[in-house]
Amino acid sequence: MERKLATVQIISEINTIEGADMIEVATVKSWKLVCKKGEFAAGTKAVYCEIDSFLPLKPEFEFLRRTSYKKMGNTEGFRLRTVKMRGQVSQGLLLPMSVLPANRKFEPGDDVTELLGILKYEPPVPAQLAGIMRGGFPSFLQKTDEERIQNLTGEYEAYKLKGEKYYVTEKLDGSSVTFYLQNDLFSVCSRNLDLLETEDNTLWKVARSLDIENKLRGLNKNFALQGECIGEGVQGNPYKLRGQTVHFFNAFDTDKRMHLGFEEFIGLAASLSLQTVPVLATAFTLPATIDELLQMADGKSALNSATDREGIVIRSHNRDVSFKVISNKFLLNEK
Repeated sequence: MERKLATVQIISEINTIEGADMIEVATVKSWKLVCKKGEFAAGTKAVYCEIDSFLPLKPEFEFLRRTSYKKMGNTEGFRLRTVKMRGQVSQGLLLPMSVLPANRKFEPGDDVTELLGILKYEPPVPAQLAGIMRGGFPSFLQKTDEERIQNLTGEYEAYKLKGEKYYVTEKLDGSSVTFYLQNDLFSVCSRNLDLLETEDNTLWKVARSLDIENKLRGLNKNFALQGECIGEGVQGNPYKLRGQTVHFFNAFDTDKRMHLGFEEFIGLAASLSLQTVPVLATAFTLPATIDELLQMADGKSALNSATDREGIVIRSHNRDVSFKVISNKFLLNEK
């Protein structure tokens, strides 16, 4: 499912910012956004644009030029990212309902991403990672993007009421990769594409070095492994590794269309001599508030104690519940 970057939402709160006369902070779901004082009111509708939105060059967005102008390939636009203003973290952008057509009725939750011409910002991909496209991301697989906790305000209360114990892993700052075996075809996918095998593509190199194809064939079933490729040439190599490797976080039976549960996944990775992403907790109880989770997301990486981690991923052992909590500290330093 494509990410809903711009949606109609109800503003739940408006609060002052200490020492600020011209700005205040609005709350939408569990996102905090700095906005001009008096422009919005609690309980009213507005258009909320998430971080990573890439807004088109239109007159109504020109006020973003000084802080947010960016090029994505040959396309110019305005990228929304996490910022801090007067000590307040701000994530995204609120727009008045007047940016939408007046002759249509819009309800909370309506996706207006395409209507506003908004794209997801994708940073440049190094040539050695991009590869040559065999095709689009296969339909029999599931992409690895998990929902951010700030978008799950209502669901979070239900998760807590379940009283389940969850497992927590570190979210690594690398490049998403999927290795699959389907009807005797072995292939490698980046986040969005199925890639042809080439000598110089990093993801295929790692597949060969870890002998992934033979390991999957040994399972005697249609199967996929998903992980994060990290190391030299990947996201600036924050973990200071030599070469490249993959740490895995998903195992997926493509015939049953089912993820392996935690214990089965850990056992499989061990049997195949593959590394998993760092496991931080196996019997985790969800805290009272999402704010507490966001504070927990900050911290140092288990792979390199000098590196801030990107965040954490929280899943139920049976994989019914899964979401990510990205560190605001990491996002504020993101380029």
